Amino acid sequence: MVNSWWEVQVLCDPALEDTVFWRFETFGGHGTASQRRTHFRQIQAYFPQDEFELLDLAALALRIKQDAICSQLAIPQTTWRLIDEEDWSKSWKDHWSPQEIGDRLIINPAWMDKPEGSDRLILQLDPGAAFGTGTHPTTQLCLESLEMRVDSDTPDVTVADIGCGSGILSIAALLLGAKHAYAVDLDALAVRATQENAALNGFTAPQIEVQQGSLDTLMKTLEKPVDGILCNILAEVIVDLIPQLSEIAHPQSWGILSGILLEQSKLVADTLEQHGWVVATLWRRKEWCCLNIRRS
Repeated sequence: MVNSWWEVQVLCDPALEDTVFWRFETFGGHGTASQRRTHFRQIQAYFPQDEFELLDLAALALRIKQDAICSQLAIPQTTWRLIDEEDWSKSWKDHWSPQEIGDRLIINPAWMDKPEGSDRLILQLDPGAAFGTGTHPTTQLCLESLEMRVDSDTPDVTVADIGCGSGILSIAALLLGAKHAYAVDLDALAVRATQENAALNGFTAPQIEVQQGSLDTLMKTLEKPVDGILCNILAEVIVDLIPQLSEIAHPQSWGILSGILLEQSKLVADTLEQHGWVVATLWRRKEWCCLNIRRS
């Protein structure tokens, strides 16, 4: 475990917000959060000190500056500071509150009391160092898509969550009525976060099985194909995974793919078509999109 974290803050035009989120994600940021500052947005993320040097942070700031210039927006202000392991999560948690998503879910920070009088399904979440709080458009699109796929009328549904992060998609699927979730992530911190969040919501093995790894791990361990595939990661990674998605799917399997910028959607859709999948719907939020797919 790391002892210190770089807290990176970007003060920028609201129109640059999604791009900054994307840059943080591509650089491996954790605990991303955003808040309004008068006419600007203050966006922050955290990077482990033992993996990021000052040159890495300078490169990140330069990329964000170039993004703003290309978009003809005001140059953002990017700053960073070192904070202790004990304090890093407290900083961004101060800016995160319960959030209703779709028609049936509410994401509730685990350190806060459950909301009273709500008829929504309450998903208790403490992401820790993992990605996925429900505030990012890609996560919201995935959760809203899940509502359309999983309910009490489909109690035998099994899902595979590739790149599970905090476990938010797996847990949401179970809350909505799925029978079983298989979650994998390359990051050991994400695996631990998913296990802990699942327990917070009353789910343990065999309802949810969490492993460190990726699609190849599922191909080796699944006893039979899953009904649904969830994948909220970068488009470049999704494109690399597509050729083998059919290895864990049956003819009626569906998928929810996000983490895809709108400009990348054609590449992803074309690759899916080449490997026996069809994009049934494309849902867009700001510059991000979510592809709901099925077997062709």
